[in-house]
Amino acid sequence: MRNDILYEVHNGIYVNLTNRCPCACVFCLRNTTDKVGRSDRLWLDKEPTVEEVKAEFALRNMDKYEEVVFCGFGEPTERLDALKEIAAFVKERYHKPIRINTNGLGDLVNGRRIAPELAGLIDVVSISLNTPSEERYMQEVRPKFGAGSYAALLSFAKDCTKYVPKVVLSTVATTLTADEEASCAEIARSIGAVYRIRPFE
Repeated sequence: MRNDILYEVHNGIYVNLTNRCPCACVFCLRNTTDKVGRSDRLWLDKEPTVEEVKAEFALRNMDKYEEVVFCGFGEPTERLDALKEIAAFVKERYHKPIRINTNGLGDLVNGRRIAPELAGLIDVVSISLNTPSEERYMQEVRPKFGAGSYAALLSFAKDCTKYVPKVVLSTVATTLTADEEASCAEIARSIGAVYRIRPFE
């Protein structure tokens, strides 16, 4: 069985850069499956090089995809430099919109504010808010950075609104009450982001 570097979900082509992630979400798909969408296996035997990712794009008919999404079995900002280089390549070669699906802890992962580095490269940043409170977040997401992770996520999201055309905060369907979802929607509105309830797949 092959390890997928690129895989299809709906009308997008997804980039699986890494399996590293600073979170251990109780609802993470990695707990129950090896794949998502039209893929074989998203667990990587090794992280692909930038050139390997580019070579995978060359094998695809890119005209059929509406967007390129950095999202796999790991947190894409764990490989920020590679992400930026590949995003620049995609912009120049294929002229596709680019989205990052992230846990929002990239500032903590990289030890600096990373939102300014996304300007001109990324069109949408979709951040997994997951819960309306820090206490619940720590229970559900279990980030390795501990206390302060939720605040860092919100700070990153607000920062992104200055540099990225669209910022989305998402939660998972069936995991929150209607009141909790309303609170998350208000959090998103307050920082200038869009709120989305993503399906539990």
